[in-house]
Amino acid sequence: MSADSIDIQPILNGDRLALSRVLTQIEKDSTAGRDALNHLFPHTGKAQLIGVTGAPGTGKSSLVNQIAYHYRHPVDDSQPQRIAIVAVDPTSPFTGGAVLGDRIRMRDLSGDPDVFIRSMASRGSLGGLARATAGIVQAYDAAGYDIILIETVGAGQAEVDIARLAHTTLVVEAPGLGDDIQAIKAGILEIADILVVNKADRPGVENTERALRNMLQLAHPAKRVFRHHGQQMEVDGADEQEYEALWIAPIQRTIATDGEGLTELLEHISQHRQHLENTGELARRERARLAAQLDELIESQLVSDWRASLKNGVYEHALDELEARHLSPYEAVQELVKEQKK
Repeated sequence: MSADSIDIQPILNGDRLALSRVLTQIEKDSTAGRDALNHLFPHTGKAQLIGVTGAPGTGKSSLVNQIAYHYRHPVDDSQPQRIAIVAVDPTSPFTGGAVLGDRIRMRDLSGDPDVFIRSMASRGSLGGLARATAGIVQAYDAAGYDIILIETVGAGQAEVDIARLAHTTLVVEAPGLGDDIQAIKAGILEIADILVVNKADRPGVENTERALRNMLQLAHPAKRVFRHHGQQMEVDGADEQEYEALWIAPIQRTIATDGEGLTELLEHISQHRQHLENTGELARRERARLAAQLDELIESQLVSDWRASLKNGVYEHALDELEARHLSPYEAVQELVKEQKK
């Protein structure tokens, strides 16, 4: 093992300090962090990944807090689950760190040795997910956490990236935010496995739920049309068995501040997990998730290697030509490719 390598055995044994240290290295994208992920990866693939996204102001952090609390303190005879949370916060323009720090709304979970909360800055990454989020999730998985909750920034239109990472995606809405449904504009309804109407004690909750339900019923009864995870699905009346096999996102009202509706929400999550296993969709999503991560890493590595292969000053000259509007971006790419081939 090299000098900058990290011993992963304490992480596998549940050492929280060792896990915290490796998470820092993963966020830095250091050599030690990459080496740790290489050794941790064979121990992953067991955790259930739940994504929570939605417009700002819908109460996502409070909802995540309650979901984790209910998994830790089940109302039935089921075993308490070990919970890990990664909360992707906006980046501070002054420090580059996570603006909301250690998630003050999650103080109900503080002191529980089987709950691990990590805030991380988005660092300008699109899609509400920082580039290192996948690595953080893998480290949690290898460390033996049963449920991993991934809360995104809530940036709106680019939140669809969470569907590539999570097994079950919760899209959170709330009444009284200026629109019946913020997600209609954001375009994130189609990634929802479960729709949550939080702050359900507010006026207008019926309108919000009605609008969501109308969005789910896009076609007349003879031919039902659904868009789910970017794919349009048409079901004729004759294909009733196929229609029954589809997962239609349920709508669940919650009041996260007092835990109302959380028992029913966890039941929906359980039912969706069972649906994924029964239909083989879980394996397909896992493969798609790994493919997306692989493609992103390939793209990053190829761009890095390609830029390193250029002669000094060539890239900067092309950028100068772009800034001066002497070349279009497409022309600049063609010029750079020609230079790289010389």
